[in-house]
Amino acid sequence: MSQSNYPWLVVAGFGSHIRSTPTTLTIRHRGEVREYPISRLRHLLVVGGHTMHTSVITHLLKSGAAITFFDADGTPTAILRGFGDDGEAEIHERQKHTPAYSAAVLAAQNSLKARLMSIEKRGEALRRSLFYQGEEEFLHESLDQLEFLIKLDELRRMHRLTLDMYYEIMARTLPPELGFHRRASRPHRDPVNAMLSLGYALLFGNCCVSVIGAGLHPGIGALHQGECALVNDLIDPQKPRMVDEVVFSVAAGGICDADYEVSGERCHLSEDLVGRLIARLHETIDQETLNANCAHYLEYIMGTKELHLIY
Repeated sequence: MSQSNYPWLVVAGFGSHIRSTPTTLTIRHRGEVREYPISRLRHLLVVGGHTMHTSVITHLLKSGAAITFFDADGTPTAILRGFGDDGEAEIHERQKHTPAYSAAVLAAQNSLKARLMSIEKRGEALRRSLFYQGEEEFLHESLDQLEFLIKLDELRRMHRLTLDMYYEIMARTLPPELGFHRRASRPHRDPVNAMLSLGYALLFGNCCVSVIGAGLHPGIGALHQGECALVNDLIDPQKPRMVDEVVFSVAAGGICDADYEVSGERCHLSEDLVGRLIARLHETIDQETLNANCAHYLEYIMGTKELHLIY
């Protein structure tokens, strides 16, 4: 269960009891009780399995707030609104008509900066440079050039190129027997790609909750395309710090044959390895940063502030 200084409240995990009076929302979880003024809540986000009194629905909808339900992995399943509430129609319209280029450039720049920092940090830990000749200069020159690329397609191609280089460079820090050379599409045939996908799925779910909590449309993005473009825009710069450092650390530290099995065309991770990985990722996936970036993006598309995103 979590709370922040934003007008949306996330109740995550399992086993919370949610009740309400006309003025106060009460959440009880493992003996801990928290109360929130309903007047301050615009969106309640329920992730996982909990017990909710019908008074919660009545009082929140009467106050003009919305309630969204998610699976445990952060996939939205349903949303409740009061009669006549058109939701976030104005926000979504502004998203559609906000020029995408500036946001796309910032997402690409932050993504590359975060990955350069990750390579540098890993190299310092190993006390050696991870770059082959010319690679470091190319990545820094690419960072300088991003804002001067005229077309979004050019920006996306440069982003994909530097992303591929990042994974190939990081692969040099891992035992070769793990079979990781670059980021690959599913089905994964090595444990590192499988672990990365697990971590990215958790990060995606957490960010999706924040995006919907802020009233943003998850499919209206800038750098990425597709039904969850905005979520992918926002998590891309967070992947190195929140996911990759954990995965590459676990992989470099050594995983044994019992931790995974490659059968046919797919790699299966053991329950023990998945449990260890998730425990680490719960510590590194920072919901406060995800919430803050969604709030910053909302201010940007509403025209109240320049776009600034934490990476």
